[in-house]
Amino acid sequence: MLAAALPPVNRHVRRPAGGVTVRSRLTGGPGTHPGAVTRHDATVDFEEHRPMLLGLAYRLLGSMWDAEDVVQEAWLRWQGTDHDEIREPRAFLVTVVTRLALDQLRSARAKREAYTGPWLPEPVLTSEAGPLDTAELRDTVSFATLHMMERLSPPERAVFVLREAFELPYGEIAEIVESSVANARQLHHRASVRLAQGRDRFQPTTEDHTRLLVKFMEAAKGGDLDALTELFHEDVVSWNDGGGKVKAALRPVAGRRKVLALLSALVTRYAFTDVRLLDVNGSPAYWTRSEEGDQVVMVNVHDGRIKDIYAVLNPDKLVRVHKM
Repeated sequence: MLAAALPPVNRHVRRPAGGVTVRSRLTGGPGTHPGAVTRHDATVDFEEHRPMLLGLAYRLLGSMWDAEDVVQEAWLRWQGTDHDEIREPRAFLVTVVTRLALDQLRSARAKREAYTGPWLPEPVLTSEAGPLDTAELRDTVSFATLHMMERLSPPERAVFVLREAFELPYGEIAEIVESSVANARQLHHRASVRLAQGRDRFQPTTEDHTRLLVKFMEAAKGGDLDALTELFHEDVVSWNDGGGKVKAALRPVAGRRKVLALLSALVTRYAFTDVRLLDVNGSPAYWTRSEEGDQVVMVNVHDGRIKDIYAVLNPDKLVRVHKM
């Protein structure tokens, strides 16, 4: 189990008049009282919310592997719950997944600090990132935002995601993270301020982002340093995640001159083949292959120029995009 038993979420529990709790007969066989929730109904309820729950856990953890573990644990908790007492299945499940993810995130932070080289989120195909019906859902699943959310404490991250991506009121958020409403507001404010320091107020369109990424890859493959200089922000940073399994820079490479030198050395040494454009985390990305292995390359744009280059080379993190 990922966490200890969760405390009851009373506001989502339904009790009939007279204060007597109706107990569910989950088998749905003979003797089931009218209105009882059957095991089939409970399964349908969970599966209806599964994509949203997976998207929530992924935003909180930055790892789809860990997100799937959390959602599976939530399913086991859901199976053992008296469903007739649950008035709002979605609210109940969001609470369970958030608390499980918080416990997972607290334990993961120490591992990420001891990780070999920079730790980057696991990229996922946009089609597998859960519902993306709003700009907020797309923004909070973007690779750059997931990376920046590593700066936040677990409670700050949870409050930020629940408020920004899922637009929950502070009262519900406070109950989920077990804090006061005032503290939930303060956590959201702190998270917003920290993330604003690395985000561009005016995000490029998908078309502009794609054009910039294509220009970057063409210039990089051709060793055109003049073109790259024009594309890069003066404070550009290259983040390379090999996880100790693939050769990669063990520290972020910061500054236009140093990043140009790194790319020049890589292009001189390796031949990059099988270059494909993918839709990853709501934005365009490149899949490339070299003698050292495969990688997914994404960029973050600030003021119309490339501010961050993210290269994920750790093969464990490429399983979900490899099938494309």
